[in-house]
Order: sequence, then C-alpha cells, then structure tokens
Amino acid sequence: MCGIIGIVSKEPFTSKEPLSRLKKLEYRGYDSWGYWNGKQLTKKMGKIVVYDDGTDVNLAICHTRWATHGGVTEWNAHPHRAGKVTIVHNGIIENYAELREELKKKGATFASETDSEVIAHLVEQGVNEKRGMETILKGLLATLKGTFATLIMVDGDDKLYAAKRDSPLALGICKSRMILASDIYAFSDATDKAIFFENDEYAVLTADSYAFFGADGQPIKKTPKTFAWTTVAESKDSYDHFMRKEIDEEPVVCQRLIVSLQGEQHDKFEQLVGLIRKAKKTVFTAAGTAYHASLLGASFLHQQGINAQAIIASEFENFITVDRETVVIAVSQSGETMDVIEAVKYSKEKGATIASIVNVPYSTIERMSSLSLQILAGPEVAVASTKAFTNQSTVMLALAQAFGYANGLEQLPEKLTETLQLEPKLERLAKELHHHRDLYVLGRKLGYPVSREIALKIKEISYIHAEGMMGGELKHGTIALIEEGTPVVSLVYDDDPKMRSSTQEVKARGAHAVVIGSTEHDELRVPAESEAEFAILASTVGQLFAYHLAKERGLPIDKPRNLAKSCTVL
Repeated sequence: MCGIIGIVSKEPFTSKEPLSRLKKLEYRGYDSWGYWNGKQLTKKMGKIVVYDDGTDVNLAICHTRWATHGGVTEWNAHPHRAGKVTIVHNGIIENYAELREELKKKGATFASETDSEVIAHLVEQGVNEKRGMETILKGLLATLKGTFATLIMVDGDDKLYAAKRDSPLALGICKSRMILASDIYAFSDATDKAIFFENDEYAVLTADSYAFFGADGQPIKKTPKTFAWTTVAESKDSYDHFMRKEIDEEPVVCQRLIVSLQGEQHDKFEQLVGLIRKAKKTVFTAAGTAYHASLLGASFLHQQGINAQAIIASEFENFITVDRETVVIAVSQSGETMDVIEAVKYSKEKGATIASIVNVPYSTIERMSSLSLQILAGPEVAVASTKAFTNQSTVMLALAQAFGYANGLEQLPEKLTETLQLEPKLERLAKELHHHRDLYVLGRKLGYPVSREIALKIKEISYIHAEGMMGGELKHGTIALIEEGTPVVSLVYDDDPKMRSSTQEVKARGAHAVVIGSTEHDELRVPAESEAEFAILASTVGQLFAYHLAKERGLPIDKPRNLAKSCTVL
C-alpha cells in the first residue's frame, strides 16, 4: 500500500522521470498522488498523470496514496511539507496522535489529517535545532512507533534521506543516479542492482554514493544484489484491461514455472520437499487470493498423508500452534503482505522453519525465509490477482506430485489454453447476470477453496456481493437467501452426486444455476482429468466470468475501489 519514489541524480531530469516510475507503482495506491522537486509541490486526487513540467532538477520525491488516516483529499495527499522539510511515507505511525499533540504545543501547524505529517514536523524540529540529519534520522527510529518507509528532502540540501521499518524499501543503483522505491519493478528497466533496506535502517544518498546506518547510528556495510525481474514496461497491448491480458498469460507463465521447478529451481524445490517430509506439521500462511491457493496446497498434501494446514495470516496466532518441528510456508504474490510478515515473525519466535512461495524477488518475506521458491508469474499490474494464483497453485501441485499425487501437472499449460476458449460463453452469461446484487458459488472438496477464490474475484472487480462456500453448508442457513433468479455457480468435478444434489436444491427454489464441470453435458466444461486440474482450470473460468461481469457493469477493472495490490499495513 502506497508507492514511493525518490531520485537523486548527477544528470538533470524533469517530472516525467519520477512520475513514470511512480506510475508503475500505481497498483499500490491510487486515491491520490503528489510530486516535489525542490521547487514546486503538486498534489492531485485520482490516478497518476505523467507529465513533463520542463523543470530540470537533480532531486525529487513522489508518492501514490492508499488512504489510511484521513480522507481522500488533496491536502491529505503526499508529499507533506513542514518548513524546509518535505517527506513521503508508506505505513502507519501508531503513536501519531501523541506526537501530533506534542508538536502542536511546540508551535507546529498541521495541514492534513494524516499520521504521516508528524514525520515532516519531527524532522523540521531537528533542522531548526541545528541537529545533523544523521542525528535526526536516528531520533526518528527511536521516536516513531509503527511501520514506515519514508523519504526526506530538506531545502538547500543536495542529499536524499530514507528510513525504514516493516514497510518495503529498495535502492536501485544506476550509472549516474540513485532511485529509491517501494518495489524493484519501479527501477528494473534502469538497473539490475539493488540494496534492500532491513528494519530500523536509515540511509544518506547522493547521486553517486550511499551510506547506511543502524538504529544505533553505527554504519552498516551493504552489498548490492543482482536481481532478475522484468525490464520491459508493461502495456495492455490490444487488450482493454491488464487483468484480461494477465489471464491470457497463464498458460505461458505456468509452463515457465514448471520448467524452472525441473531446472534452475530444482534444488530448492527438492530442499522444500525434504523439509516437509521431515516436519511433524506443515502450515501454509497467506492472505486473500494466496490463502485460497494455500488451501489447495494443504488439501493436495493432506490427500498424500501429509499433516498440512492452511491458516489465514491475520488470525495465525489465534488458530495454530507451531514449534521447532513445524515448517511454515508463507505464500504471497508481493512478498510484502504485512499480515503474512507478522505470522512469519511469530513462527520464527516459536522456532519453526520458514519457507516461502513468492513472486517478487528479494521481497521481505523471501529474505525472512530459510528457503524460497519463485512462482515466476511476472508483474501483475491489475489489482485482482490471476496469473499469480495459477502459479501459486501450480507450485502446490508440484509439491503434491513429489509425494506421489498423480495430478496432470505437465499438461496444465495446454489445458489452460483450452479453458480460455470458454470465454464467449462466459461473456454471454455475464450479460444475463451482471445486474444481480448477490451471487453464490458452491464447491466441495478441492472445489471449496476455488469457490472462495471465484467469489473473491467477483466481489473485487464487479462489486457484486458474492459468497463462496461448501456445498454441504448450503442447507444450514444460506439457502434461505435463494429466491427466483438468484445466480448460483456450482463447481462439479466428475459428476459428483453431492454437488449435483446441492445444485438441484437451489434450482428447486428458482435459482439461476450455472455449472462449471468436467463432463460432456456441462455447458462450462473444463478439460480436467483429475480433481486437482479441475480446481485450477475452474479458477480461470471464474476469473473470466468475474472480468466480464465487471466489464458489463462498466467498472474500473484493473483498479477497483478501496483495494491495493500489496497490503503492507495491518
């Protein structure tokens, strides 16, 4: 949540350079955005506009906001200024109310409702007291409670300052400039070398140098890492939306992952299999879409006699006990999901072994893990995750296969391509059903996690209230909501009689029943020869259905309201 960019450069640049990089981070927040170049402050609501102001500068910061404290307004947009100090911030300052009152008593005047603005005033106070910036930054780490990645500029100073705790922050080292960003995607076209901030570190940057320090003010030696990530600017090409393009990429990225697990990632994959084999218990933890993939993974392994569970990260401590005989596998597209990071911290304290399945290299969760697998889905620009879910589930299939689960893994890319041919039928169905306010998705066994994932996609982008649930639970309450015309999607593998029965129960009460199945008489038939294949292929059908529902409703599919791609705050 919230994207930040900072550039300090030998060669002058205009607003177009930082704003085009900020645009790459728009998925992190798009309530409002702003830019400061040392001369002019710009703050706007809505989507980022990349423009060229024609003003040459060597230093600038910018920000795209996902609102937490304070409404979506121009005055709450970042950057925030206090005297000679300008800051941008990602995270939540937990003790901001207390700090705000103390600063007001000392004469500070606040221009926003945000928690972030206290950072600007704290730094300004230090500047006015003629304390050095390194002393001020050390003091910030001691004073601030909560999470933050913050960049700081001071009028008349040619340096860029940064500090970090729990919110992601990386430094891209380029030929004649330094670029700070929330995500390496923002600068991967300019360099393949980066330094990743760890908690309670601050840095002082010039165009050709960097100095890192710990919370105690002592210098820290940091070695740049070489990373591999896309260097091509994402474009929709001929597609109306990034989401639709990313669904079409699923066969390709799935094949790429399978090849990698058999090749360059083979040793890591075998190590993870070994950890699971030796562990008394395997626990997946994740949030949102990644949690549904984790449910599939736990079920796949369970069928092979492995003691495996999936626990949603935000409730991890309340529903599971882990110890030294537990392997905890964190699953996250971004690798920066704060709920998952907290679950990992708790697990490490209890002595568990930490592994992870992530998409973004060198992310926080990857760096916290003893072992990490990359899903290689590439960047997802659309907020709603599609190809990442497919590849997370593919890793789960591969793990289960290693324990003897015959599941058709190698044929999956080809079958995904075939499944995409259902789109015309889904488009017609969306035209029929897009006006409904409520929709239900029923599944059983492996269909249950998929029912939840399809319902999530429908909620996220079409704003239709959708519930994914176990088919067997229908008659224990929810059936009271079924009335004439209510859309109900049933996931039926191999003519499962219990799911057929649940479908008939809603039909008898007037529901508009839609079956995603695997037999010849199912209109929405996926080419699955195993239940595991069916689960992943049916998810892709659900993604296409959600997409066309939202398209019929004329909604902002790639950037749905109130959502951010990477949830870096609790």
